[in-house]
Amino acid sequence: MYEGLDLEREIVAVHTLALGDTVPFRNGSAVDGLAICHYGAGTEAGEDVCFVKFGAVRPGPGAADRFELLLDACEQLATERGLGHLDAGMNLGRPDAYRRMIDRGFRTWLQGVTMHRPNEPGYSHPDAYVIDDWR
Repeated sequence: MYEGLDLEREIVAVHTLALGDTVPFRNGSAVDGLAICHYGAGTEAGEDVCFVKFGAVRPGPGAADRFELLLDACEQLATERGLGHLDAGMNLGRPDAYRRMIDRGFRTWLQGVTMHRPNEPGYSHPDAYVIDDWR
């Protein structure tokens, strides 16, 4: 997805500190996507919220469908944990992913600006299906 992107520390921290869960989903032996979610009081999510700290699907043909499955998996996790809200961040450089979230009822409650040096899109381009938070 993006050279050098390594989520190992975030995944380990979520489990070691009991902040939430990692939600992987597969197609056979291949990992098609994953979400790192925080939930509960004392976490970034807060009480009654499942917060998708980071989520992404394998790029290429079918990425949009995989993204829908990722959102399904996050919604299922929130339901299984009895949480009333699902919160996720989206960069508008990924308009189809954003539209898909809006179609599911997500609403904007915070806008921010990211500045990158060097000025390159990274994984914020129309073909990327990524959920991220830059708080």
